[in-house]
Amino acid sequence: MAARSFDTELLDWHDPAEKRQNAAMSESPVADRPGLRERKKAKTRAAIQEHALRLFRQQGYDATTVEQIAEAAEVSPSTFFRYFGSKEDVVAYDAFDPIIIALWRAQPPEVAPIPAFRNVMVQVFGAMSPDQLAEIMGRGRLLFSEPALRQVGINEMIRSARIMTDELAVRLGRPADDLELRIFAGAIMGAVLAVLIDLLEDPSIDMLDRFDHAFAFLEKGMPL
Repeated sequence: MAARSFDTELLDWHDPAEKRQNAAMSESPVADRPGLRERKKAKTRAAIQEHALRLFRQQGYDATTVEQIAEAAEVSPSTFFRYFGSKEDVVAYDAFDPIIIALWRAQPPEVAPIPAFRNVMVQVFGAMSPDQLAEIMGRGRLLFSEPALRQVGINEMIRSARIMTDELAVRLGRPADDLELRIFAGAIMGAVLAVLIDLLEDPSIDMLDRFDHAFAFLEKGMPL
């Protein structure tokens, strides 16, 4: 797989009210570049996930063991479990989450939420290499086609919606349990999901054009 265009410290999610901690990106004004230790951790995590996804493609999800993944990534099984709690976590983990969050928080406050999120999607997906996009699509297919992973896929959708709700609450100064805020966040996540489903079904589509269409539709009030 080609080297990632984003050099990230792959951080666990923290509620924004408790810890506003941004991931770093190479050549990005969003945050300072992470230290050597953090970059090594990021590379190890990325290598484990890369080899796991390759083995899942080659021999099937159920037939692949943690020991095989660890051996392929040249780490010990105990090291695997320091980075991922299970095989399911390897598929669910999204290295781009902290990048999306950092770019979202860097959007000027005068930009409305929908165009702000559209800007983020263009920045993130527009900078992806074909290999990175193929990896994301491969993870998506696993999450929603592998029976053992379907619940993990649903949980990831719920987690993403909660993150978006929390981020909107901070940006707009509204409580995170505001029903209208949750509906708004759900609409944004639905637009993203619709585009990704289209990509899973037809990888040749113009992804950025489809994102632009989806968010323009939201801005119009979704007239049908």
